[in-house]
Amino acid sequence: MKKFMDENFMLKNKVAEELYHNYAKNMPIYDYHCHLNPAEIHANKKYKNITEVWLGGDHYKWRAMRSNGIDEKYITGDASDYEKFMAWAKTISMCIGNPLYHWTHLELQRYFGIYDILSEATADKIWNKCNELLATDDFRPKELIKKSNVKVICTTDDPIDSLEYHTLIKEDKDFNVAVLPTFRPDKGLNIDREGFDKWFEELKKVSNIDIIDYPAYLEALGARIDYFHKVGCRVSDHALDTVFYEDTNIEEVTEIFEKVLKHEAVSYAHVNKFKTYTLQFMAKKYNQYGWAMQLHIGALRNNNTRMFNSLGADTGFDSINDEIVAIPLSRFLDSLAVEDQLPKTIIYCLNPKDNYVLGTMIGNFQGGGVAGKIQFGSGWWFNDQKEGMLQQMSALANLGLLGRFVGMLTDSRSFLSYPRHEYFRRILSNLIGEWVMDGELPYDLDHLGPIVENISFNNSKNYFDIEIPE
Repeated sequence: MKKFMDENFMLKNKVAEELYHNYAKNMPIYDYHCHLNPAEIHANKKYKNITEVWLGGDHYKWRAMRSNGIDEKYITGDASDYEKFMAWAKTISMCIGNPLYHWTHLELQRYFGIYDILSEATADKIWNKCNELLATDDFRPKELIKKSNVKVICTTDDPIDSLEYHTLIKEDKDFNVAVLPTFRPDKGLNIDREGFDKWFEELKKVSNIDIIDYPAYLEALGARIDYFHKVGCRVSDHALDTVFYEDTNIEEVTEIFEKVLKHEAVSYAHVNKFKTYTLQFMAKKYNQYGWAMQLHIGALRNNNTRMFNSLGADTGFDSINDEIVAIPLSRFLDSLAVEDQLPKTIIYCLNPKDNYVLGTMIGNFQGGGVAGKIQFGSGWWFNDQKEGMLQQMSALANLGLLGRFVGMLTDSRSFLSYPRHEYFRRILSNLIGEWVMDGELPYDLDHLGPIVENISFNNSKNYFDIEIPE
C-alpha cells in the first residue's frame, strides 16, 4: 500500500517517476486560460483568511457542499468565513474519488506545508496555520504566482473592459510575469439574452463609435480587438454552449440587427445567422493578428432558475450539454478555411462523447506550416480530473499528435489552483510510463523526456505569440 499523496503520488512505475521528477516537475507554467482577477494581481491583495482566497468564487466546492446538505448560508450566504471553512472541512471527507480531494490537499501541501488531512477534527489547526501564513507578504497574489513558477497568465476579459490593470501590472518591473487579457465577446453574440442592451450601450461608449447599424457594430468590435492587441492580448475565448452555423450574408444580418435595435422579435435561426457572421468576422481579425481562438463547447448553464435569480451565473448550477457538434463545427471551421482565414484554434468539449468528434475534426484543418495549428483542448471543467484527462489525451494520441499538445490550463479564479498543473503532469507522466512498461513505447528518456517537457510548457510557449519576460 502506497502512502497517501507522497512524492510519487499517481506515478505507478519507475518510468513514470523518472518522467515526472526529471522532466515535468520543474517546468514553468503557461496559464493561457484562467479567470484570475487582474485588479487583485495589481493591488497584490492581502487576503484576510483562507476562506476568502480558497472558497470565494469556487463553484466546484460550492456544488460539493450543497450535495453534502450544507445550507446556502454557509456557502454563499452571510455566515462567517470561519463557519464557511468549517462547512468545507465537513464536506471534504465526503469527496473521496473527486478531484477536489486531491486538489485540496495538494494546495495545503504546496503552499502551506500542511500534510494533515483536512477534516472537522483538523480544521481548527489548519485554519490557524493557513491564516498565520496568509498574514505575511509571501502569500499575496504576485508572490503566489512567482512561487508557482508561472510565466504567462491570460485572464478572461469582456470587450468593454478597460484593461487598465493589465497595463499597470506591466509597469511593475519587479514582477516578471506576463499578465495579458483574453478577448471574451460572448455578450456581444448573445443578442437574444437579457443584458444585451446594457452591454451594447457600454460598447458604444468604450469604442467611441455611434453604432447605428450592423456594419458599425462590426467596426466597434474590430476596434476593441485592435485595442486588446495593443495591450498584449493574443488569445480569444468563446463559450459555444451549442455550436451554431447558418449560411448568411451581411445584408441579411444587417436586417436582423436592425430588428434587434428596434427590440423586435428575432427567430432562433436569425440569432444563429447573426452569431455565425459575427464570429466569422472576429475570427478573421484574430487570424490577421496571429491570435489563437478558443472554443469552449457544450455547457448547459444556469439550470436552476430559482438559484440563478438569487445568485446569478457561475455559481455552481451548470452541467454538460448533449447537443450535436460535428456538422455545425465542421461547417464553421470550413467557412474560414476556404478563405484561408482560419486562425490557430483550440477546441474544448465538455461532453466526453465528443472526444472523438474533436479528435478527428482537428485533423481536417491542420496545415499552413503551423505545428498543431488546430488543438484538441485539455480536459475542461467537469473533465479536468484523472479520468477526463486520460480520456482526452488518449483520444488525441489515438487520432492525432499528443506530442504537439499545448497541455494544461488552470481555468480557475483562485491563486491557489496552480497545483492542478502538477496533477496534470503526474497523470501525463504516468500515462506515457504505462505505455513504456507495456512495451508500447521504447524506454528512451532522451525522446520521451522532451515530449513531456514540451506538453508541460514548451508547446504553449511556441504556439502563442507572447513574449515571456526574463
